[in-house]
Amino acid sequence: MSKTLVIKTRQLLEPHVTDLGLELVDVEYVKEGAHWYLRIYIDKEGGVDIDDCTAVSQRVSELLDKENIISQAYMLEVSSPGIERPLRKKEDYEKYKGELVSVNSTKQIEGYSRFTGILKGLIDDKVILEYNGKEITIPMEIVERAHLTFEF
Repeated sequence: MSKTLVIKTRQLLEPHVTDLGLELVDVEYVKEGAHWYLRIYIDKEGGVDIDDCTAVSQRVSELLDKENIISQAYMLEVSSPGIERPLRKKEDYEKYKGELVSVNSTKQIEGYSRFTGILKGLIDDKVILEYNGKEITIPMEIVERAHLTFEF
């Protein structure tokens, strides 16, 4: 699925997921083996349960069938984003201030493109991390992937 189609799918689904009292965290469309999967990640305060996933699956399935924006066959999966939740929206960077996060960038900063540190927030579209004892600034336009990180 092209990035444009993922964005279109997200825009279509987000108000319906929100109507159910949930947050749409992420949408993925990936091929694994011979099958395509549309994965919808949802969350809410206190976490989601099987009833939340079922409700979203039913609503989204009907909507996607009606709108037919994905022409090929796929398997629909709805789940929690898990312990290493991705950070997608600007609000996520404020919500998870003080948490340990990993950020991958498309360009190197000080010789590195992967950083794990304490999230200080987002200022002027720049992610601020406490990394190796100092603050590092990563412009949002070069953030390839960011997610909460759990240390075992």
